[in-house]
Amino acid sequence: MNRIAAEYLYTGTRPEPLRNGYVEYTEDGTIVSAGVCRDPASEQDFRKGALMPGFVNSHCHLELSHLKGKFRKGTGMSGFINQINELRDFTSAENRMAEAARWLDILWRQGVSAMADISNCDETFMMKSASPLYTRTFLEVFGTEPEDCGQVIASVRNLAEKAASYGIDAAPTPHACYTMSPELLTAASAEGLAAGYLSYHSEESCEEDELMESGTGPLAENYRGRNLSTPPVTGRQSLFYFIDRLLKVHQPPFDEHILLVHNVCLTQEGIDYASGYLKNVWWAVCPLSNIFIHNSLPPIPLMRKNGLKITLGTDSLSSNDTLDMVREMYCLQQAFPEVPLGEIVVWATRNGACFLSKQEELGSFTEGLRPGIVWVKDIAPDGRLTVDSVSERII
Repeated sequence: MNRIAAEYLYTGTRPEPLRNGYVEYTEDGTIVSAGVCRDPASEQDFRKGALMPGFVNSHCHLELSHLKGKFRKGTGMSGFINQINELRDFTSAENRMAEAARWLDILWRQGVSAMADISNCDETFMMKSASPLYTRTFLEVFGTEPEDCGQVIASVRNLAEKAASYGIDAAPTPHACYTMSPELLTAASAEGLAAGYLSYHSEESCEEDELMESGTGPLAENYRGRNLSTPPVTGRQSLFYFIDRLLKVHQPPFDEHILLVHNVCLTQEGIDYASGYLKNVWWAVCPLSNIFIHNSLPPIPLMRKNGLKITLGTDSLSSNDTLDMVREMYCLQQAFPEVPLGEIVVWATRNGACFLSKQEELGSFTEGLRPGIVWVKDIAPDGRLTVDSVSERII
């Protein structure tokens, strides 16, 4: 049996760390026990810093890793979409796959044990099937014109069959209200719900809500300028529209696992509406991406007040400078100093594992689990992160 200890142990199950904590584990990484050292000085492997369970990155676009450093910041959602359309395929498939594989390895070495990843093609399937990092792949679809719905769904079903041939968990999922016709939003949601998991970009920007509420704003102008259809004006925020489209799939309640990603413009009214229908909903935040695109952050105090199940993601290297879960946690810690770091660690570990139904394997230092063990260096004297904190996988 192996044993490792550190100044702070974040278990993934509680908001406060254990001071001078240890983890005992077997050769294959199975947790035997975790607790407080009787005599830290007698520990054979005692490290400065903190130990945490392996991270769960609940929102990533691995296949966009080749776009690192290519995008302008602060353009808003409309400007970001223009850059995606311009730059997404600027390099060869070989280079795109090489960068994706490199970053998948970096994620693993930094301590990410599982990931909810978005794919629009098959370029990352082989590398995911060979990686020790567990991935559930969400096959995201787009299509603003109603007449294209059948063709788009047929295409993504073929993509799902290809994913299955690589032995990876994958199923279709809708993207966002503004990239899909009402018909496609419902059809793609039906595919995801049938698989039991759905990921959806929700309330990412005020431009999105302005589009839905009044049919105006930069996003509306962008789509009309490209002669693309826009969703119906509802007079309400986009989250209401998404749930209304779900109601056309089957009657509530929705017991499937649903991940709402970004939530920058989330309101109490939206929380109440979603909570009335969605019984297994998680709320992903990707703070550095939100700052990158439109210098905003989700309403963390409101989300905590409502007891929402928050998860943490990095988004992609088109809207982030790195895929580093510690940087995301540090961003939240600095922006919301009232939130205990241990609570943010729960978001980055156990909550993401629960969304993926992997809580019996990953997410916490609980006996019998194999979450991975991550060493976070350069921790402040009070156990919180610093600007220099970095993570390294131990097992």
